[in-house]
Amino acid sequence: MAIDMSKAVHKFLNVQPINFFISQKKNPFFSLYIIIFIFLNLYCVFSFPGKMLAIFSNAIIRAPEELIHAGIRTPTPKKPALDLLHAFLTTFPSSVSMSINSLAYISYTHDNESSLHPRLFAVKDEIFCMFEGSLENLTSLRQQYGLGKKENEVVLVMEAYRALRDRAPYPTSSMLGHLSGGFSFIIFDKTTSTVFVASDQDGRVPLFLGITSDGYLAFSNDSERLRGACGKSLASFPSGCFFSSSTGLKSYEHPKNKITAVPAMEEDVLGATFKIERPNANC
Repeated sequence: MAIDMSKAVHKFLNVQPINFFISQKKNPFFSLYIIIFIFLNLYCVFSFPGKMLAIFSNAIIRAPEELIHAGIRTPTPKKPALDLLHAFLTTFPSSVSMSINSLAYISYTHDNESSLHPRLFAVKDEIFCMFEGSLENLTSLRQQYGLGKKENEVVLVMEAYRALRDRAPYPTSSMLGHLSGGFSFIIFDKTTSTVFVASDQDGRVPLFLGITSDGYLAFSNDSERLRGACGKSLASFPSGCFFSSSTGLKSYEHPKNKITAVPAMEEDVLGATFKIERPNANC
């Protein structure tokens, strides 16, 4: 009889593992339970990753020129933003989805997510945030931003963004450089119509960006759905970088260095690859 491994794994990982391990601490097979738990989490991360999608109107954000040129250089079929959203919702029918004044569309699913890389979403004071991953220094960051002990990563990132927005000229590189761990997040600030996206310095939580046929800029960890709507106007989000409505794509790991795009080969799936120039690398 065939076994749906994804459902079995998902069921196991949703039995409140912390309480389970506490109850089994004296069990002679306790170490084996730990190993199985870690293995199943990794199995979820690599075999059944959940997805998130954010699509933004060109009325509030301009797509990188390199992605625009990649689509022109190698014309491929594209679809409009609403078709991309529909394809995502059809593929992941349990997704949560919302439209924000036709300027932004946000959708995510908790299906098959791993507790090692949870997917989190929150809204506060018209700041919308999707976060995937985990922060290794969450405890110290809570203290830095004056948050309670129970606040999670998505609340922390929203508070860090708020500090960045309201306490100028607080540098973006400092705010993001203090985040230690594997993560990617997408923020939409409805009050200022600002988009703010970032990925960790090692690229541990993949993210992609692409341009739809009607000029919307989309961010997602679902490259297949993006490829169907964006064609060659598609690239992997570079690690150690952020994208905002006001600055475009920048490196926070090397803030003084320029980001360039290397055109992809004809047979490549992506249209371009973003690289951070390091002029002093050979010095």
